[in-house]
Amino acid sequence: MRFRHPDGTLVHLAYCTNVHSAEDLDGVLAQLTRYAVPVGRRLGVARLGLGLWLSHAAVTELTADPGAVARTRRELDARGLEVVTLNAFPYQGFHAGAVKKSVYRPDWSEQARLDHTLDCARLLTALLPADAARGSVSTLPLGWREAWSADRADRAARHLDRLAQGLEMIAADTGRTVRVGFEPEPGCLIENTEQAVRLLAAVDPRWLGVCLDCCHTAVGFEDGATACARLAAGGLPVVKAQLSCALTVDDPQDPAARAALWEFAEPRFLHQTRESLNGRLLAVDDLPDALGGALPGVGPWRIHFHTPLHADPKPPLRSTRSGLPAMLDALVGGPSPRTDHLEVETYTWSVLPSATGPGPGVGPGDDDLIDGIAGELAWARDTLTRLGLKDESAR
Repeated sequence: MRFRHPDGTLVHLAYCTNVHSAEDLDGVLAQLTRYAVPVGRRLGVARLGLGLWLSHAAVTELTADPGAVARTRRELDARGLEVVTLNAFPYQGFHAGAVKKSVYRPDWSEQARLDHTLDCARLLTALLPADAARGSVSTLPLGWREAWSADRADRAARHLDRLAQGLEMIAADTGRTVRVGFEPEPGCLIENTEQAVRLLAAVDPRWLGVCLDCCHTAVGFEDGATACARLAAGGLPVVKAQLSCALTVDDPQDPAARAALWEFAEPRFLHQTRESLNGRLLAVDDLPDALGGALPGVGPWRIHFHTPLHADPKPPLRSTRSGLPAMLDALVGGPSPRTDHLEVETYTWSVLPSATGPGPGVGPGDDDLIDGIAGELAWARDTLTRLGLKDESAR
């Protein structure tokens, strides 16, 4: 979906396909026919934007066969789909039975992460619409914080230098610019925008910057406008932003709230939990740990569980949706946008509990998932138009 900012900038809105489980190219294309095409029809748009997630196996398949890349571009065009951004954070197996911390491997100390990201960037240049100003690729925030040695930090720094050099070479070869955004996430080496400014101070901002995930920012109790201003002051561009909401509860000691939270304590994804207490931020790595007593439960909790943009969970739980319009205003509502790539990223539809979805691990039916994705995009579209952007997506 496309929007025109008052300053003339074309702003792209997509939904991230990491909500779908396909790991090879044929599976990806089948999922797009099954879900993305109906989403576009329900929204009445001429072109639906995708934040495409491709597993390492699918990327390898495409890079080995230029014919497969051309086929993919034709298939996207035929379906009324366009791609300006790739999500290269999950490497593989994102819908395995238990993902948890494995999603952070390989990390940026490993050659495999550099190779995969550059392959994604080069692939994206062949998929970009002709009138797109640039492409973007999101990636993990260096790695998980534990066991991060000085040697691994040195290797990561070298890989980031080579990443910027590789992106510059891709631009010279193809005439298309692709930037990579590191996505701060609770529990990782870069948890928040303050750490992003400090740990990414040496990167080349022409090619590298931040992918700002609104759920992650909310979990860290960061104010959206302050976060954006901090990145700007640190010289880090917002390469893309992911529109997402976190789960929150005001009184974690309330028995009804605890019972409801246990329904979100599912085994596939990591649900980092933060408690705000007297100006301090208390942290645990997963929701079951918090519920088991690792957090005192005196202050409010925010949980890394992506909840739908357009629908709140059942009380006494809430989402951070009320703060999302202000974050969008900080991102694209000023005299000029801080980013031109927006991506709805609710990958958790298959594990939402019965109060919000079909039940843990069950996954919504096709119509439910299509309705859900379309509902989120419609919410984002309405919010962007209220901020003064012109919708250019209608058929």
